[in-house]
Amino acid sequence: MNRESDGRIVITGATGNVGTSLVRLLAEDPQVGRIRGLARRVPDWTPAKTEWTAVDVGDEEADLVKEFEGARAVVHLAWAFQPTHDPAVTWRTNVLGGMRVFEAVAAAKVPTLVHTSSVGAYSPGPKGRAVDESWPTHGWPDAAYCREKAYLERALDSFEHEHPGVRVVRMRPAFLFKRESASEQRRIFGGRFLPGPLARPELLPFLPDIPGLKVQALHTDDAAEAYRLALHTDAHGAFNLAAEPPVDAALLSEVMGSRAVRLPRVAARSAVAAAWNLRLLPASPHLFDAVLRLPLMDCTKARAELGWRPERTSVEVLEEFLSGMRQGAGEETEPLRGRKVG
Repeated sequence: MNRESDGRIVITGATGNVGTSLVRLLAEDPQVGRIRGLARRVPDWTPAKTEWTAVDVGDEEADLVKEFEGARAVVHLAWAFQPTHDPAVTWRTNVLGGMRVFEAVAAAKVPTLVHTSSVGAYSPGPKGRAVDESWPTHGWPDAAYCREKAYLERALDSFEHEHPGVRVVRMRPAFLFKRESASEQRRIFGGRFLPGPLARPELLPFLPDIPGLKVQALHTDDAAEAYRLALHTDAHGAFNLAAEPPVDAALLSEVMGSRAVRLPRVAARSAVAAAWNLRLLPASPHLFDAVLRLPLMDCTKARAELGWRPERTSVEVLEEFLSGMRQGAGEETEPLRGRKVG
């Protein structure tokens, strides 16, 4: 028999990009009693009201039920982006690990599950108008990231049918950036040895303008605020999260002080594929294909039901992130460890 909820919030992947922002917000929130952060490596960082446990959700031996017992809510953030050359590894962590989290939430009788989905779960969609949460979530099948996010959407469909007593929230954020995530994201997408100082106007006079390259961005702290609001309401279902305006080559070149130069999609993809096959670039050409097909998201539901509005524009987000890249910015956790290259 599960003991009565003690008001604790459990966060998987609590030392990552979103996790660190959410822990900070909840540590300052008087409505939150205790926080338990789960991560593969326990950090030296010790926010108020927070206790840490070393747990890998991809480990079949991990006792997630014990970690979740008595919790008011579980926020599932844990995710692995690499190795992109071996999708079976990320599948075990992301999909099988995610399903273990869902099963443990039910077994521990946790009343609320907040799951991090993504714009990457959406099927290809329009760039000229925004879609709401009813847009199909079948992902782009060639990209492991999208395939895994879409599969967990189907797993949650079954979970909600089998466990109607659990309130399930699915967050579908745009690309998330903050200054402290700059080093991690440079390593994940650009490679461990890509020099951050390359993100300077004088070194990048031209930026490629690729047909279809129009996406949305959001500050990680703004995304974390949506999670916090969801924990304190009875809202359920999916929520799109993004800032304005959408980011295309023209906007990015303005932020960078560079000039956009048209580059055919085939040429750009060929360059990405060559670098990925030579293991010079972690981001795969399949992810490149997916990004060009992502729809723009309408965030009306988050505003109406959560009372959420991002405090920063996408321009402010990009300026902060690029500054962090140049300076090798990071955080006091292993995933976000800062490192300046070049």
